[in-house]
Amino acid sequence: MEYLDFELPIKEIEEQLEKCALLGEESDVDVTEACSQLEDKLEEKKKEIYGNLTAWQRVQMSRHPSRPYTLDYIKAICGDTFLELHGDRNVRDDKAMIGGLGKIGDQTYMFIGQQKGYNTKTRQYRNFGMANPEGYRKALRLMKSAEKFGIPVVTLIDTPGAYPGLEAEERGQGEAIARNILEMTRLKVPIICVIIGEGASGGALGIGVGDKVLMLENTWYSVISPESCSSILWRSWEYKEQAADALKLTAKDMKKLKLVDAIVKEPIGGAHRNREKTFEIVSKAIVKSFNEFKNLSPKDLVAQRMDKYSQMGVFAE
Repeated sequence: MEYLDFELPIKEIEEQLEKCALLGEESDVDVTEACSQLEDKLEEKKKEIYGNLTAWQRVQMSRHPSRPYTLDYIKAICGDTFLELHGDRNVRDDKAMIGGLGKIGDQTYMFIGQQKGYNTKTRQYRNFGMANPEGYRKALRLMKSAEKFGIPVVTLIDTPGAYPGLEAEERGQGEAIARNILEMTRLKVPIICVIIGEGASGGALGIGVGDKVLMLENTWYSVISPESCSSILWRSWEYKEQAADALKLTAKDMKKLKLVDAIVKEPIGGAHRNREKTFEIVSKAIVKSFNEFKNLSPKDLVAQRMDKYSQMGVFAE
């Protein structure tokens, strides 16, 4: 298990607990009480640290190397029922954007999401979760297929942004994202969006328009990353913590501003500390969200979605 800087006090107590348990196993000394005290201390420390995370610490949590990615969620939720679909039928198959059909219970869903890598080789293969235009066009193709067969769409968002390379711009990166936003507003099936990690810029918005937008507790959603914001405003990355606070990018901020619909609570310590529990929570949240919209007619569904987005940013003095 890897630890972030602010998690080091937890690591220290866990190591003490491990040594205490090992001592009890290797000797006749009764360490039950000592271990119990350390467990209580560990729980208190976890509540103290994870209950008071700053915006920048939540950004760090969303990028934790052990945090589950899109395919982890899909495989855990759908099991063997998931069938991955490939290609945009135009340029190529973008490995940073994955999608396919899968079941939760008896209900089939079209799952779409950005996929990051686990090591140097897979990160390059997945282009660090940064999709090219063909990735967004693949996503749109799958959404249109889902609409044709009346299948609800679930998008899992986790990207540092759309790929900013010259070749991506040449193939129409901006147009591809804009086209997705337009088409998602009028798609005639329920769309459930779940932010599972980083939700950065247009890269997230390209699959982020939905009837229900859910945001995991330790994730962020913003027009720009704190580091990039800091480099633009202060000409240095040193002010990234200050930028994170100013951007109001946490789940609590997004819910308060009515830009997301609900916050999905993570197990204490984050999704990576109890993956199975996280998968179960997200699965239930998806099913619950779908049940809210499954009986609406396509006309009412689209009208309700359009009304929801048209009210964002409206305020009265």
